[in-house]
Amino acid sequence: VCASSVLLVVWAGFCSAVCVEVPSETEAVQGTHMKLLCISCMKREEVTASTVVEWFYRPEGGKDEPIYEYRKTNHEFPSRFSGRLQWNGSKDMQDVSITVLNVTLNDSGIYTCNITREFEFEIHRPLFTSSRLIHLTVVEEAGEDFTSVISEIMMYILLVFLTLWLLIEMVYCYRKVSKAEEAAQENATDYLAIPSENKENCAVPVEE
Repeated sequence: VCASSVLLVVWAGFCSAVCVEVPSETEAVQGTHMKLLCISCMKREEVTASTVVEWFYRPEGGKDEPIYEYRKTNHEFPSRFSGRLQWNGSKDMQDVSITVLNVTLNDSGIYTCNITREFEFEIHRPLFTSSRLIHLTVVEEAGEDFTSVISEIMMYILLVFLTLWLLIEMVYCYRKVSKAEEAAQENATDYLAIPSENKENCAVPVEE
């Protein structure tokens, strides 16, 4: 029964794709590639819908301007990002992300990902829309993450603790061995100090 249950869970995992709407990162380093993550998980009734994706960019104090569109084919609008946008969407159109190549300081701003799904029903074709906003900040150099700093400190503390514990164990074992050797030497000395007559008396008689 347990084996059957495990096989059923594995089979279900392969048959049904898992979709998790993870928020995008909001900080990029100048000169690197930045993936603007936009995930919109489909519901069961949306599987038969056609998807249209529109990406907009709004600089600080400016207006939204279209930069990228997916409508059965990819289309990049003329903008400051011309030649620097790459489609990273999945085949099932749940992940409709794009990547900005060679990020510059002027790329900071608000990115909007609009998803429109048109249901392919015979009687009517309703629309479902959703949006994702990404507030992107571009910095010149990568700042040190507080979590990574804490992890490094904990790692060094653990290494010091393990080193001290190993030294203590080595000293304890050395003392234990030394005491055992001293006890063996004392027993040997006591035996040698016994007169030869007593040694003969200590011998076990052999029966014929």
